[in-house]
Amino acid sequence: MTDLAAALSAARVYDLGQPLYDGMPASPSHPGYRAVLHRRHGDVVREDGGSAAGDLLVMGSHTGTHIDALAHVSADGRLHGGIDAAEAQTGGSFSSHGVETLEPLVGAGVLLDLAAAAGVDVLEGGHGIDADQLQAAERLAGLTLRDGDVALVRTGWARHYGDSEAFVGLRSGVPGVDPSGARWLAGRGARATGSDTLAYERIPRGEGHRRLPVHGILLVEYGIPIIEMLNLESLASEGIYRFGLVLAPLRLVGATGSPVRPLALVAS
Repeated sequence: MTDLAAALSAARVYDLGQPLYDGMPASPSHPGYRAVLHRRHGDVVREDGGSAAGDLLVMGSHTGTHIDALAHVSADGRLHGGIDAAEAQTGGSFSSHGVETLEPLVGAGVLLDLAAAAGVDVLEGGHGIDADQLQAAERLAGLTLRDGDVALVRTGWARHYGDSEAFVGLRSGVPGVDPSGARWLAGRGARATGSDTLAYERIPRGEGHRRLPVHGILLVEYGIPIIEMLNLESLASEGIYRFGLVLAPLRLVGATGSPVRPLALVAS
């Protein structure tokens, strides 16, 4: 335990989460983010002269950097493992595959830098990432994706995060993994996978989120959780491709997702 504590203390920490603020990018399919100062200093003053301030937050479970639980998507009325989606959601929350059933991700993370592999800063909107491109990114990183790794896919799209319209990409489309890429990741044994875009999908220009085939493949068919709206720019800029990863969803019982703040740990 002492050795572990020493190693953690010496590690460089990279924050892979995006900031939450009023006006931040949000999916048109989910509630956005709103914060108000519910109690201000001076509203209530204690006998000792002290006071406290507190916030009220309104947001969806898929707001900001977040993880999709297996309950998030169904196919032909079924969740992963053939569970009846309508029955599982009876009562207003999920009795199966809620986000509280996801174990914390503590282990190896791998950066697959698709933008760098393509020789660009940011992939163009609507660009589809197939299995061959993922393999090219793997070669660029000089590593092999191992069973149980968490594969994080960089498109460079996080550079648009400060511009909500550009980040959502309704006009431009958004780059993302296509079905062949999703099956390649599943075949390599990815424990989970994530990207720096709003939805872990190739979104063609003008189409929006009407079709999400990769969500069906990963969440329903293979039971692989998806992490979205990551910030992978610091790792990419320093050429860090393998790292320790710590990520834990909130224990929101029966929820379809949870905000997260992933941390990448790199030995000094």
